[in-house]
Amino acid sequence: MLKLNASYSKKVPADTEYSSQSYHASVEVELPDGLTPEQLNARIHETFALVRDSVESELHGESTNTGQMTDVQQLPIQPAQQQNKPAYGKKPATDSPASPKQIKFLLDLARQSGYTIEQLKARFNVSSLEDLSRTQCSRAIDLLNGKAA
Repeated sequence: MLKLNASYSKKVPADTEYSSQSYHASVEVELPDGLTPEQLNARIHETFALVRDSVESELHGESTNTGQMTDVQQLPIQPAQQQNKPAYGKKPATDSPASPKQIKFLLDLARQSGYTIEQLKARFNVSSLEDLSRTQCSRAIDLLNGKAA
């Protein structure tokens, strides 16, 4: 067995002058022997992303229960042209940002379905789940619930 330690720290200014708050998360996971270099690199990336996203979520006042990591899975999505809808990475100009409640529900569904935060961000072409529009988040929830056409 291999042990992987991943940690992420971030220091942000506090409310009062000359002060700051520090956020830190660390995780240790065991990886099976015999992983290819590509598989090992992917697991390292996923683990670090999990820790980083947890700290960023806490900074933004959101609590996420990311659960146990699983192997990389693909979301079953048809191309946007076939759905007569805007591309998932594109946010309609009039669409408002996803609510914290929507994002929390999406994260809970993703955890239950075995998807990582990084996979969701990559699928919807956003740097943070807080960048999702209401429509994008709704579509992602429908996809994870198996309601997508």
